[in-house]
Amino acid sequence: MSTSPSPPERVRVTSSRRGAVPHRARPAAREIDEQTELGDVYLDGLMRAQLRLSVAILALMVVGLAALPVVLALVPATRSTTLFGIPFPWVVLGVAVYPAAWVLARWYTRQSERIESDFAEVVDEP
Repeated sequence: MSTSPSPPERVRVTSSRRGAVPHRARPAAREIDEQTELGDVYLDGLMRAQLRLSVAILALMVVGLAALPVVLALVPATRSTTLFGIPFPWVVLGVAVYPAAWVLARWYTRQSERIESDFAEVVDEP
């Protein structure tokens, strides 16, 4: 009968650098100021978010304005309809477009401020 050798005694390994200062993360603002690759990633993310928002607003405006000729083509009665003596297409183009543009502009402003405040929170973290 053979007996297996006993496992070696555990040894605790510690750092020889007892007086080492703990590593502190660099703030994101410094990364951006020094134009490092990480700073570029932060700025690219901000610009992508702003671009997505701008494209979404533009798409909504284009779809909204492109819907008028489609409605006029599909529903011929709208071409001859008048409101207060003004043809329906003119009412839509002259009156209804402006409140819709104002709502989209207001939404764009709030969303862009939210994107910028989210970015500022990330950049200002210690």
